Amino acid sequence: MHKKLFIPGPVDVLPEVLEKMATPMIGHRTKDASILQKSISEKMMKLMYTKNQIMLSTTSGTGLMEGAIRSCTRKRAAVFSVGSFGKRWHELAVGNNVPADLFESEMGQPTTPEMVEEALSTGKYDLVTITHNETSTGVMNPVKAISDVIKKYPEIVFCLDTVSSLAGTKIDVDDLGVDICITSTQKALGLPPGMAICSFSEKAVEAAKQVEFRGYYLDLLSLYKYIQKKDHQYPSTPSLSHMYALDYQLDRIFAEGLENRFERHFEMAEIVRDWAEDRFALFPDREFASNTLTTIKNTRGINVGDLNKKLGEKGYMISNGYGDLKEKTFRIAHMGDRQVNEVKELLELINTLI
Repeated sequence: MHKKLFIPGPVDVLPEVLEKMATPMIGHRTKDASILQKSISEKMMKLMYTKNQIMLSTTSGTGLMEGAIRSCTRKRAAVFSVGSFGKRWHELAVGNNVPADLFESEMGQPTTPEMVEEALSTGKYDLVTITHNETSTGVMNPVKAISDVIKKYPEIVFCLDTVSSLAGTKIDVDDLGVDICITSTQKALGLPPGMAICSFSEKAVEAAKQVEFRGYYLDLLSLYKYIQKKDHQYPSTPSLSHMYALDYQLDRIFAEGLENRFERHFEMAEIVRDWAEDRFALFPDREFASNTLTTIKNTRGINVGDLNKKLGEKGYMISNGYGDLKEKTFRIAHMGDRQVNEVKELLELINTLI
């Protein structure tokens, strides 16, 4: 029996979107491939609210995160973390011999503009990484206030992880001044895992030109130059199957309407937050709670594994807490093509089981 997934990815994918992945192959060096890849880029620019170049990568979001911090850090990176996936930026830097410092918030608390100001005012850093939406703690960072601080430092390359939020809440890349905005397919975009997407600004291009060792497969400058020169072609064989599905899904997203889609995600989030505060407690402050998943404090000491087993028997699946938060929290995702009525059905079912 297939379980309805209310986990932080991968999400359930609509049958008609999955069918697009069965589209017959074409040559990846053909004009048809260029047309497909250009179509995706133009649609992603609208979704990201950016005029910057869009680049696709046959990796998870982590691949482009690695590419970004290695390709564009000239001096030192300031990595801000509000959970496990924020820390990953720092691990990627260390693994690639990129000088970086980690600035961690208390679990459940956001990165604050004051934290960013204090770090950047030292003059040590030329690249900043921010997690927009952290799936371990359920924190959605106050990215507008953070971006206002970063804009005071024009030499800074601003990298933003929107892996679990893009297409579920509005992210205006150009208004925020984001140089590299990274997402991937298996969360709010509503596609299978296996492809990542980023925007890449002219500032990021110029920064990367100053970095000698940028790797090979994940060298974002090389990727950028190839796309420019070869009319949206890619240096390595791309996942055409993902591209067919992504192109189709973006049409569906625009047919729903971006504001309608963002409002649907917000409505689902509010329903889960209200339920969590009534039955348990929210892990993060509500002001900083994510619009695509909710991390709930297990104040009643329920056995989350047992609950999930019972839910599985009814055809549903939620997620335990992540890492150190296992059993202390549990998570309910509400992203992608999930609908309000499905969220209500899940919560009503949980009420009967706890």
